[in-house]
Amino acid sequence: MPNDMSDTPKKPSIYKRRESEARSYCRGFDTTFVKASGSEMTDKNGETYIDFLAGCSSLNYGHNDPDMKEALVDHITRDGVSHGLDLHTDAKGDFLRAFETHILKPRDMDHKVMFTGPTGANAVEAAMKMARKVTGRTNIIAFTNGFHGVTMGALSATGNGYHRGGAGMPVGGHVTRMPYDGYMGDGCDTSKFLEAMLNDASSGMDAPAAILFETVQGEGGLNAASKEWIEKVVNLAHEHGALVIVDDVQAGCGRTGTFFSFEEMGFTPDIVTMAKSLSGFGLPMALALVRPQHDVFGPAEHNGTFRGNNHAFVTARVAIEKFWADPKFQETLASKSMVLTTGLQELADKIDGAYLKGRGLMMGVDVGSGELAGEICARAFEKGLVIETSGPNDEVVKVLAPLTTPDKTFRKGLAILLEAADEVLEQHKIAAE
Repeated sequence: MPNDMSDTPKKPSIYKRRESEARSYCRGFDTTFVKASGSEMTDKNGETYIDFLAGCSSLNYGHNDPDMKEALVDHITRDGVSHGLDLHTDAKGDFLRAFETHILKPRDMDHKVMFTGPTGANAVEAAMKMARKVTGRTNIIAFTNGFHGVTMGALSATGNGYHRGGAGMPVGGHVTRMPYDGYMGDGCDTSKFLEAMLNDASSGMDAPAAILFETVQGEGGLNAASKEWIEKVVNLAHEHGALVIVDDVQAGCGRTGTFFSFEEMGFTPDIVTMAKSLSGFGLPMALALVRPQHDVFGPAEHNGTFRGNNHAFVTARVAIEKFWADPKFQETLASKSMVLTTGLQELADKIDGAYLKGRGLMMGVDVGSGELAGEICARAFEKGLVIETSGPNDEVVKVLAPLTTPDKTFRKGLAILLEAADEVLEQHKIAAE
């Protein structure tokens, strides 16, 4: 019998054999990563990639920040508390003091900090429940293309049909969907539609407990609401006795250029949901910030076993003290945003009808087609760049590079993206001839 095994079928990888079909990002980036530092990731073959995904904005300060890592290692080696439910611990106290000193007080925010389960969806669930308990109402107003998570409560406010379809049952009870800013096209102020519905006793809209929105819709396609539109929506909420909930899970922690995405917009939300880059290190951590008069839950009325992730408290404190105690860090974000805007405009100029979307360092290009956006991102990965799409049809090439990305690396990543687009567009041109 021949010893040649060349025709033996290759055994499927452990991921394909054992990991659920629900896996997602790994399908587009089919390699095994073994190391990550700053804005770069390395796979098992020694290939290095620039990371423009950053854990979907969970790594705003890059991979393995050395100061956070050192603090975490010190905490672990001294047998610091790792899991503490909601017990008082030194790590939690240190985080709360840093958050109060460097984030809340400078912004004149009096909010209490409610630690929820470790995901953004859980923070949204808590916010919705709280608003309903405060007001005695059940209806939540959410917006088209909003994404708030895929657990059943948060999913009721999420617009994406694919994710809603995964529920296996009707979702959306006690949520009224309204058109987001720009949804009806230029020149149509959708806040007027909301105003008319709220003011008409026969509109069929139940009095809302809260109005829930993202100032920039991350998964919805980087739709950025104007300050004027947000001001009108907030005023309508106040006029009609509804709480204002801002979902800052993806847009927060500096992604739009300020710590909170709603800064400089002239209002203070009743509730703010946060997660993703809150820990600074990619560790699970989420919270809801709530005005004291709305802090109505009784002990453990909304709880979560892993709301006491002390490792996350340790790194979150370092992130705040390292990056937000000094205003210079925020100033660097404005200059990086200009670099990003310039690079993305070059991409948009290559494609008929393409245009920029987003704000700050949460930006992308709508290329008009999910197929084209996917091809560009796939080619970019082949050339050493991790980048993804967003939007209802995945038509937006979306950049979520770490906020700490060095300018040289940032420009290199943008150059790879432009080269990838050129190659894809050239292929399309040849195919059409």
